[in-house]
Amino acid sequence: MAAPYDGAPSAPPMPAPVSVVSPQFCAPYVVPLTVTKKALSLSDGDFTVTDANGGVVLKVKGAIFSVRHRRVLVDAAGQPILTMTEKVFSLHNRWEVYRGDSTNASDLLFTAKKASIVQLKTAIDVFLVGNTSEQVCDFKIRGSYFERSCAFYLGNSDTMIAQTNRKLTVTNVLLEKDTFTVTVFPHVDYVFIAALVVILDEIHRERHD
Repeated sequence: MAAPYDGAPSAPPMPAPVSVVSPQFCAPYVVPLTVTKKALSLSDGDFTVTDANGGVVLKVKGAIFSVRHRRVLVDAAGQPILTMTEKVFSLHNRWEVYRGDSTNASDLLFTAKKASIVQLKTAIDVFLVGNTSEQVCDFKIRGSYFERSCAFYLGNSDTMIAQTNRKLTVTNVLLEKDTFTVTVFPHVDYVFIAALVVILDEIHRERHD
């Protein structure tokens, strides 16, 4: 479980716990995370997620020389929690997220994609596996990922469940690391939010490659 931080901002309570991956990842307090991406890495897409105390909570490993974009999110012990894959030939940059290291349809948890093909601002819609019609999103992300300033909302509402901000330090610039903070609100699945941050970065990177 990620450590709390006494100086974390307060947040309105959720009407009900937001559990997508597992209830064990829903803390009763604000969870501040720091996400660091290595700018230069042999396997593209390597991230480290740390808590308020600097302890490693999650890591994301990219596949080396993979034709299909595939990311595996693991816990501090290296055990796979989620597998994220990009759907081939998707105009909306559709990503599918599965439980564990599986890519079987029975293990699909949710999908995320751009709300529209052409975007000036970040707009990502997220659909849980049971939402087959995808007429209304279960979660949405809005903001400016170029500025690392995005908000995560519950469904098609104004109820915020998490937010991101850029974190600039001299060390990060010198080491060519891209670092930003993620504030996960109480009773919200922080592994789910971490996975969405990775997908956001992938979609943003592809737009600017």
